[in-house]
Amino acid sequence: MSMPVKSKQATTGPTAVRVGSRLGKYRIERRLGVGGFATVYAAFDTLLGIKVALKIPSPELVSPTLLDEFRREARLTIQLDHPNILPIRDATFVENHFVIITPMAERTLSDRLQNRMGFDLAFDILTQLLQGVAYAHEQGVIHCDIKPENVLMFDDNQIKLADFGIAKATQKTISGSGTGTVGYMAPEQAMGKPSARSDVFSIGLIAYRLFSGKWPEYPFEWPMAGNAALRRRAHGDLIAIIRKSLLVTPRKRYRDAGQMLAAVKQTRLKAIRYSRRHRTTS
Repeated sequence: MSMPVKSKQATTGPTAVRVGSRLGKYRIERRLGVGGFATVYAAFDTLLGIKVALKIPSPELVSPTLLDEFRREARLTIQLDHPNILPIRDATFVENHFVIITPMAERTLSDRLQNRMGFDLAFDILTQLLQGVAYAHEQGVIHCDIKPENVLMFDDNQIKLADFGIAKATQKTISGSGTGTVGYMAPEQAMGKPSARSDVFSIGLIAYRLFSGKWPEYPFEWPMAGNAALRRRAHGDLIAIIRKSLLVTPRKRYRDAGQMLAAVKQTRLKAIRYSRRHRTTS
C-alpha cells in the first residue's frame, strides 16, 4: 500500500541523531552507512515492534533544495512496486528530521561478497537484480547508482535494490556531470550522460564480481583481472553476456536491463549445468 509523502516541516533546524537515542517512536540502534547527503540507521519501531531502516539527511546539509530531492526520491520509489525494489513504508518529518522509513535488511550485497558465494546463489542474485532494474526501466526510470551497497539482502536471499535518490525519469532532460559512485558507473555516465545502458554497465560490473571474485577496472579491456576464475565458473554464453554489458561504447551494450535479463534467462540451464559439472570434476 502506498504511503503519502508528508511535507510539513518545523521551523527550527534538526539536531544530530545519536545511536541509543529516540526519534519519535523510533529507537536508534546503530548506524548502517553514510552517504554523500544522508545517514542510514537501524532502528526499532517501538509502536509496531519491528525493525526498520531510517534514512535521514545530514543536518549540516539540510536545505530546501536537499529536502525537495528527498521528497522526490520518496515519491519516485513509492511508485515502483516490485519484489526486487526496496519499498518505502513512510516519508515524514519526525522531530524536525525528514525521515524515509524502509524495511530492515539482513545485510548488503557488499557485506555478502566478503565471503565465498556459490554459483547458484550468484546467478540468482544477478537475475533478481535484473528483474528489479528491468521493471524500473519499463517505468521510465534509470537508477544511476547501482552498486553492492545499494543491493539489500533479506530472508531466503531475496534482494531489493535501494536508494533511488539520484534516479532520473528518462522522459525528462538529464543533466549534470558524473552523478553516481566512482568505480561503479559507466564511462558516459561519468561525463553526465546516463541512460538505461549505463545501469546495464553497472550490473555488468556486479556480475563480473559475482562470478570472478574481482572488480573490473578501467579501461575494461579483456582479459581483465579474475578472467581465469570467471572462465572456470561461468559458461561461455554467460561470459559473453557479461562482456557485452561492459562494452565501453553504450550503443553496443544491451539497450536496457530487460534485454539483458532475457539473455541471462536463456543461458540459465547451460550455465548451471556447466557450474555443477565443473564442481564434480575439479
